[in-house]
Amino acid sequence: MAETRTTEAGSTVREYRTEELAEAAGIPVRTLRFYRERKLLPPPRREGRIAWYDDQHLARLRTIAALLERGHTLGGIAELTAAFEQGRDVGQLGELLGIGWSEETPVRLSPEALADYFEGEVTPENLAASLDLGYLATDGEEIVHVSRRLLDVSSALVREGVPLAAVLETGRRVRAHADALAALFTELLSTHMAGDEEAITRLRPLAKSVVEAELTMAMDRLHQKRPQTPSS
Repeated sequence: MAETRTTEAGSTVREYRTEELAEAAGIPVRTLRFYRERKLLPPPRREGRIAWYDDQHLARLRTIAALLERGHTLGGIAELTAAFEQGRDVGQLGELLGIGWSEETPVRLSPEALADYFEGEVTPENLAASLDLGYLATDGEEIVHVSRRLLDVSSALVREGVPLAAVLETGRRVRAHADALAALFTELLSTHMAGDEEAITRLRPLAKSVVEAELTMAMDRLHQKRPQTPSS
């Protein structure tokens, strides 16, 4: 069982022994020790011969698992970890996270600020889902969200009463459709503008306009099909 400790600043932190942290992260103890040897984890707090880990270590392990799931190698994750610890610019972190030329702006947040955004919805399950989707990564004591726009929209939905778990599941489903739309547009340009290396970058705004217009009209059509509530 994890234990709590009160810091000198008066805050309470949850701490884990090696076996407890491995169990919470869903990995073997030998894997945890291997990650520590590869310096993928920050050093634990030592109390005699006991190594104590906290929720930042658990979040880092979940980040590693999410990056491995997305196809990153341990070497690439080590580079990302080093970038975190050296305080590299969030734009460069974005390149390592696989969003190199994205127009999205990553956002740095403290755990407390993230909790404020989502009003009690930052559960371990939602955190793991966000890491798996690649929305979040850890950076020492900070959290990096991959997109200011996604952060603002998802927090607005939560404030309107939509559970964060439902927002994340919808985001997962939207991504599949977005990948298909991106593939369609890329195929269009590859077929008709072969040899123009800058075509995709130059014409991205056109693709965004098409998707936005079609989504708007689709929502209008759905709204028109809904049964109208009789006025009193």
